[in-house]
Amino acid sequence: MKSILKYMPRLLRYLVPYWGLAVGAVAVTLAVAGVGLLAPWPMAFLVDCVLGKRPVPPWITHLFGASPPSRYALVFVAVLAGLAVALLGDLLDVLNNYLQTKLDQEMILDFRSDLFRHGLRLSVAYHDQKRSGMIIYIINSMGDAAIGLIMKIPYLLRSVATLIGMFWVCVRLDPKLALLSLTVVPLLYYSVGYYATHIQKRLRNVKGLEGESLSIIHEAISMIRVILAFGRQNYEYNRFRGQAQQAVDARIQITVRQTLFTMAVNATTAAGTALVLGFGARHVLDGKLSVGELLAILYYISAVYKPLEAISYAIGDLQDGLINIQLAYELIDTQPDIQDQPGAAVLQRVVGSVRFDDVQFSYSGREDTLKDISFEVSAGQVIAIVGPTGAGKSTLVSLLPRFYDPAGGRVLLDGVDIRDIMLDSLREKVSLVLQEPLLFSGSIADNIRYGRLEATDEEVVAAAMAANAHDFIMRLPEQYQTQLGERGAKVSGGERQRIAVARAFLKNAPILILDEPTSSIDSKTEAVILDALDRLMAGRTTFMIAHRLSTIRRADLILVMDKGCIVEKGTHEQLLRQAGLYSQLYHMQTEAMRQEELEPAGVAT
Repeated sequence: MKSILKYMPRLLRYLVPYWGLAVGAVAVTLAVAGVGLLAPWPMAFLVDCVLGKRPVPPWITHLFGASPPSRYALVFVAVLAGLAVALLGDLLDVLNNYLQTKLDQEMILDFRSDLFRHGLRLSVAYHDQKRSGMIIYIINSMGDAAIGLIMKIPYLLRSVATLIGMFWVCVRLDPKLALLSLTVVPLLYYSVGYYATHIQKRLRNVKGLEGESLSIIHEAISMIRVILAFGRQNYEYNRFRGQAQQAVDARIQITVRQTLFTMAVNATTAAGTALVLGFGARHVLDGKLSVGELLAILYYISAVYKPLEAISYAIGDLQDGLINIQLAYELIDTQPDIQDQPGAAVLQRVVGSVRFDDVQFSYSGREDTLKDISFEVSAGQVIAIVGPTGAGKSTLVSLLPRFYDPAGGRVLLDGVDIRDIMLDSLREKVSLVLQEPLLFSGSIADNIRYGRLEATDEEVVAAAMAANAHDFIMRLPEQYQTQLGERGAKVSGGERQRIAVARAFLKNAPILILDEPTSSIDSKTEAVILDALDRLMAGRTTFMIAHRLSTIRRADLILVMDKGCIVEKGTHEQLLRQAGLYSQLYHMQTEAMRQEELEPAGVAT
């Protein structure tokens, strides 16, 4: 219970914007409890005053004027009163459900939105380490469950109010029976305590398993082309089925324990009801109670046990809610590795000079990804970065927009440490074109406009023309409104890349990062994209990771990397003369290309 109370102030702040709804929900809840107190009295009146010999209350007699009411009229009054109480209770329930549902859904949306926003703020390193499916599971499901905890408050309040009111009436009718009904409370208290202390670890485990099931689904759908290409549908099905079966088995075990807890609570209250019924019948036989009063007491005792059961179940459910809250707040309380330093400045104008000063970086579990990286770039220069796979090329350029921060050394933009620049301001000045063009499922226009959301249609078209994308877009049936599908699946790889280049054109940032943008494209399409990239690089400081060395001959500076270090630097001609790693890579590629050109001729002869 203490763990729940720890989170309650943070959860209750989501209630503040909707305090009017909350007050209305509480008021209606209390009204429902009040109407519940009236429910047994029409039956008690019917048994004692109409069917029995107890005098009719004067206020009912006055309703009929001077003539005394007949028994048939009193039956009508009792039936009408019972119907009125039932209808009033139902109407209040409808209103209560409306208010609580609206309140619940609005708060869930706010909490889920906060989880989503915070998830977007977390660093690339965090997302590299966490399974996407688990993050989706937390954002989509844990928010509902956490707010559901708050929504149990009116329900608990109603149960407590009903409990107090009905117990008070029972005391007025027969104090001994009322006190007898309380004998079950210690047993209920023990049952709840035992359940709470033994269920939390199991609940956390089953939610982890369920999140892992969602991760497998998410991963499989995102990798569907690979799965189909290798014919691994059955393998992935069996992988999901096996993992999901573990989650099902764990959930069944939890459900069995929850059912046993429910059975213990029900058995306890049933025993209490049996005690009250036995002693109550004896009191009727002794003349201490009328039959109608016994019926009313039994109704109230049953109704007293209902809120007791509800409170017990709610406290049991709180354990599930507590795990959900813990998972949600573990995400919210995760501090981004990359965030604004105190006093970080906003970039007004960027010239574009960049310097790496003795930069060191290591991934978790992988030491010395970058070692002693130092170089300087003037504004507007084109810097090519080459080297074997795993040399650290992509990691190096990822430091510039602060996807990661160096473990040692510093990166300077126009002489300012980029950690002293506000993140949003820094990233506004950097455009990125990746090896795999990442597109959203919306229209082509929306994907290009992602570079600058306020851009006009004319500016979107101009960016597409600059990227050599306009012609193929206009040949599509819906042109710029063509829906791309997930990850841009409805257009070819080269077309996706040109849309990504158009997006970079529209952003018009002074720093440009090209991470092998033509490595997976045929030579004809490569020529079209390189033509667009030449225009895009003009006047911008450009970092270009290149696999095909033939594309970087005109670079102002080439950095050759190997095992996390810069082993050579210079122009294309200078590096060839050094006869080092660059020269080896270049001659290997040249020979491979020559062999490719000769092979078709050899086949033809």
